[in-house]
Amino acid sequence: MTDSRNLRRPGLPDSVHEQVRAGALLLRLATTRNREGILDGAWWPRSRDAGAQLPGLISALTEYLGSIDRVGLDARAWDEVPVRLVVDDRVVHVDSHPVGDDTLLITCGDRDLFVLLVVPPDASPPAAREAMSRAVDVGNVAQAEQILVDTSIRSTGTGSAAERKAGREHREQA
Repeated sequence: MTDSRNLRRPGLPDSVHEQVRAGALLLRLATTRNREGILDGAWWPRSRDAGAQLPGLISALTEYLGSIDRVGLDARAWDEVPVRLVVDDRVVHVDSHPVGDDTLLITCGDRDLFVLLVVPPDASPPAAREAMSRAVDVGNVAQAEQILVDTSIRSTGTGSAAERKAGREHREQA
């Protein structure tokens, strides 16, 4: 097994690596002016309850990006998905579709769209940190799903998002 010290990349400071606990809400946006790359950041929610997790994310993003109008997410990756939320006295619309792409889309205004890798809540801290570091790496050309496979959060033979959700529900009932 790989030691977590070997997984550290320049994307996240050591203090983050030392303080992160399983299920912590973490967000890091790429800080390049040209916004090259596939992903703009990464998020590691505490649970699969979108109604409980999204308000904190939206509040944090609003500080840096301005007003958030819409959030798009994969309906299969979440247990509960509201159609809208009120965050900081503003209505945020939530679009959910069964796309299975391990991302979350953030829309600000008419044109600004940010794409975040969503690290599953049950990921190990070293793997989650590595996935988040890869997502914000300026040279990253990997899709979200490939990052999760490369960091052993998801295996290549896990099937569709629906199959993953069914397997998770089966494990929770056992």
